[in-house]
Amino acid sequence: MMPKISIIIPTYQHGDAIETCLLSLFNQTFKDFEIIVVNDGSTDNTSEILEKYKDRVKIINQENRGAPAARNRGFRESVGQFIIFADADVKAKPEMLAKMFQALEKHPEASYAYSSFMWGRKKFGLHEFDGEALKKMNYITSTTLIRREHFPGWDESFKKFQDWDLWLTMLEQDHTGVWVPEFLFDVIDTKATMSRWLPSFMYKIPWEKIGWAPKAIKKYNVALKIIKEKHRL
Repeated sequence: MMPKISIIIPTYQHGDAIETCLLSLFNQTFKDFEIIVVNDGSTDNTSEILEKYKDRVKIINQENRGAPAARNRGFRESVGQFIIFADADVKAKPEMLAKMFQALEKHPEASYAYSSFMWGRKKFGLHEFDGEALKKMNYITSTTLIRREHFPGWDESFKKFQDWDLWLTMLEQDHTGVWVPEFLFDVIDTKATMSRWLPSFMYKIPWEKIGWAPKAIKKYNVALKIIKEKHRL
């Protein structure tokens, strides 16, 4: 019998977090799911940790191609009616899958269910779905339960703003989301996690006038221009 939900985890150099992530998923109150981990060319101890759970997890090893490609590979190997992409640095609350699934059952007009989350002591409360607000700034993470038939796939050309691109693409197809007003997962604070994020105020500093900008800021600005052009924002 096919599982109701497919959990797809792309991982690269997350040996310090992947086990915590998996254990939190094994502990879900909703039990009808499969877990697919796509090891995207990790060279740390990720493979050794995954080997411990090979009887409970489908493991796919591939050369490093980036998170969008790893997620798409996991999707192609999945069979669930619903899919959720949980990054390796996510620690799910036991009721995460159940609450998101219930939200989609209650709201058949919604294509996906997303929730608030915690990062350390900081709360990201999010808010009700608002398409116009989504066009201005992304507020939905990839750890979101999606109806399989409405998932368009990840654009593998994007190195940043992959989730924002996904939600904007779905919005253009009249697929919207429903918010679960609970903190259903935590982001594990690791070196790899920190390297993907910068405080939001960093992007607002007029670096061009200063004559210098961190490499991450420059990449951010390039990616922002690309996504605005693609979606005519």
